[in-house]
Amino acid sequence: MCFAMMGCMSKISDRLKQIKDNIASACQRVGREPEQVKLIVVTKTAPLEAVKEVIRLGCVDLGENRVQHLKQISGEVEKFIADNKDNPKLPKKINWHMIGHLQRNKTRHALKISSIIHSVDTLRLAEEINNVAGKMSIRPNVLLQVNCSGEPQKYGVPVGAATHLAEQLLTMNNLRLVGLMTMAPLTLNKDIVRACFVRARELFEEIKGEKVIGAEFTELSMGMSQDYEMAVEEGATMLRIGSAIFA
Repeated sequence: MCFAMMGCMSKISDRLKQIKDNIASACQRVGREPEQVKLIVVTKTAPLEAVKEVIRLGCVDLGENRVQHLKQISGEVEKFIADNKDNPKLPKKINWHMIGHLQRNKTRHALKISSIIHSVDTLRLAEEINNVAGKMSIRPNVLLQVNCSGEPQKYGVPVGAATHLAEQLLTMNNLRLVGLMTMAPLTLNKDIVRACFVRARELFEEIKGEKVIGAEFTELSMGMSQDYEMAVEEGATMLRIGSAIFA
């Protein structure tokens, strides 16, 4: 490995440590345990060597926005792990998270690889996942994506329709609704960002309080590179972080 690449890998290690320290500090501020928060490393802009490095550093939850790249990078990672199967420091398996908008015609490809889909935002997509999963004899975990910011350009079910859609998902036997996902606005106004996370947490608690949701409804996926500490303070159980690690 050249010196430039070694320096890049060292920076990834330092950034990852800093992020984990920040998560721990945010947890301490609100009386949470760091173990309650899962870090999902978003690989969409990262070169393969950088992805291999985060795996060497113990990251087993990786996220992708697009199915095509998910297929490519997961195949490369699978080969990397297989080629180094005698290395006890490497995981045997990676948990892939489909975190971006999912087109219905790519559902099968996503389900072949992903352990969880974060971006279910319509009844038609949920029905497609349910149908395809039934044919594959699997029962994937899914999150309901909610547009808590109200931005028209963002995907996600409107807040007012989320509970009803959640109840519809519960009638589907071939998927498991395990929580909610949201994205905060890209703004420097921290009050706006926090308000989005607060609304997501309130909705999460409202749906859970309906008593129609099962015990597996435990996940709140929110917080990215620019706002993850605030998300932790407001109850996030999954963080989707890429650029803060690989930039």
